[in-house]
Amino acid sequence: MRGFQLKINEKGKKLIYVFLLVLTAFIWGTTFVAQSVGADVVGAFTFLAVRNWIAVAALLPVVYFLVIRKKGKGAITMYSFRAGAVCGFFLFTASAAQQIGIADTTTAKAGFITAMYVVLVPLICRAAGIPIPQKIWFCVLLTAAGLYFLCLTENLTYDRGDPLIVLCALLFAFQIISVNHYASRTEPVLIAWFEFFVTAVLSSICMFIFEDTAKEALLAGMPSILFSGLLSSAVAYTLQIVAQKNIHPTVASIIMSLESVFAALAGFVVLHEALTLRELSGCLMIFAAIIISQLPQRKS
Repeated sequence: MRGFQLKINEKGKKLIYVFLLVLTAFIWGTTFVAQSVGADVVGAFTFLAVRNWIAVAALLPVVYFLVIRKKGKGAITMYSFRAGAVCGFFLFTASAAQQIGIADTTTAKAGFITAMYVVLVPLICRAAGIPIPQKIWFCVLLTAAGLYFLCLTENLTYDRGDPLIVLCALLFAFQIISVNHYASRTEPVLIAWFEFFVTAVLSSICMFIFEDTAKEALLAGMPSILFSGLLSSAVAYTLQIVAQKNIHPTVASIIMSLESVFAALAGFVVLHEALTLRELSGCLMIFAAIIISQLPQRKS
């Protein structure tokens, strides 16, 4: 039908962005196994370098058709590069800290501590003068409690890798806030492409300095790295930037914490791992927090 245009109101647009973040969390959660397998075969920096170079190559056609062809080369500015560089720096340092730290702590505890960006994001926002509605503070606490029940089933003990995982959570919080700051000021696709490029360059430098990966090991890990590069990086991180353009960073962090829920559900469906009542309660608490965060704010 000629001239037909689908009009979507503000509430409809917001739901679309929420769905994109849920899809992002779903991809991250379901590709966790592939990331773990690839990281067991090659070094952390090698894994990050190859994964992000794959994302750079995969996103290049998207940059060409959605940015260069539509708006011209002038759309690629130093500001878009700076935005991607800042986000890429935090993504690289957070991913490296997580990958190195997880070797000296339990996977469950690493998952819980990493997801604590859901608490750190509103604290940083508040310190920066960004207002946080009272309802969202409640949702943050509910999410943190849900993550505790979902991820931690044993007594808490101190492990050598814990400080690096705490640093990882802090760096991911800054990555989320940086994305929120830049996404509304320049092309989200360009931010994503430069983010992957900077992460790939930094990872490659560290790879050549600290690691010596055999060709056989790289080939053995390539299916997992390719899977992670295309889905977890090129698709999911790009969706994160597109969606965060119109969603408060604290709400975005709550939604993205669904990654832990989807990882647990993927383990239940694919690996036939049992889900305890405690873990199911944690999942329900996180889902409840997301639903409450999307309810209309009561007007005074």
